[in-house]
Amino acid sequence: MSDKSTSASQERHGDDREEIARLLPAPAEWELPREQHLRHKELLMQHIDREQATSPRRSRRLLRPAVLAPATALALAGALTAGVALTGDNGKAGAGGQQTAADARPAAALLHQISDAAGKQDPPHVSDDQFVYTRTKSQGAELASGKAVMEPLKESESWTSQKPGPQLKLGLVKSDGETWPINAQAGDTKGTPPGLYRPTYRWLSSLPTDPDKLLKYLYAKTRKVEAREQDQAVFEQIGSLLGGLMPPRTSAALYQAAAKIEGVTRAPKAHDALGRTGLGIARNDTRNGYRTEWVFDKQDYSFLGSRSYLIKDRPYGKSGTLMSSSAELAHGVADKAGQRPTAPETTRMTSGKS
Repeated sequence: MSDKSTSASQERHGDDREEIARLLPAPAEWELPREQHLRHKELLMQHIDREQATSPRRSRRLLRPAVLAPATALALAGALTAGVALTGDNGKAGAGGQQTAADARPAAALLHQISDAAGKQDPPHVSDDQFVYTRTKSQGAELASGKAVMEPLKESESWTSQKPGPQLKLGLVKSDGETWPINAQAGDTKGTPPGLYRPTYRWLSSLPTDPDKLLKYLYAKTRKVEAREQDQAVFEQIGSLLGGLMPPRTSAALYQAAAKIEGVTRAPKAHDALGRTGLGIARNDTRNGYRTEWVFDKQDYSFLGSRSYLIKDRPYGKSGTLMSSSAELAHGVADKAGQRPTAPETTRMTSGKS
């Protein structure tokens, strides 16, 4: 093999290793239990990953691209040159037809409809001394074997503190009969302040409600990842904020901001982790070969969940391989961490298809 070929091969494998490393959770003092996959909040995923008690028996699993990542985070970017039609949550998303430029045009119109519906909701009452409660079902791909293997669907409950200012104790997570604390991010010795990676209700209320100003803020504050386009990073960042309790005006502005991101398109066959079909909004990361989809209820435009999957063959999976999937079940406000709300603000179906 020539030096030139060897160099090209090493560069290619180096890119693959960097991509896998990017998708894995950030290095942590302790391993993240495989039962935890709270895709809807990057904040939770990052904090829990750093705080779990030593569990060598539990291997790491792949977080959603980006917003982790919302939050997670799991990241996607690029112009829409290929699409995938979903078939089921069996580890394969299925191959679909080609996307065209025309697919992107109705996406903005749909997002504005979703924005209008969100803006008309009654604002919840959330005090600084309370906790925002979220219940989801989610799953993620594990890479311990070098290949993406989808884990079973797990139900999780989270309570996130709404206290202003930097905090060391951010809440609790319950899943599969176990409870874990959510603590400040590694390096935040004085606590994690409210922000994109700790989105309290008060902080969300402070965001610009003008879509252009909000989008400018998101582009400035969203973490940059070398292997990912910033357009996709911002799309994923918005996705990490969806699904919880949010001021109606902020929610409406986020959807209008998303409509301004280049490459956002409709996803006609989108469905969440429970198989509930709905109105889909998606964006492809053609550079890294990922697609992320948001799913909304066909009747009231409420957020149902999200999915991400490969649209290119990667070392750890073929095109169509499901990487993460989530479904929103319930949201509310609790007075104490670990205590369920007496009357959740929003409750979704826990099974079946819409």
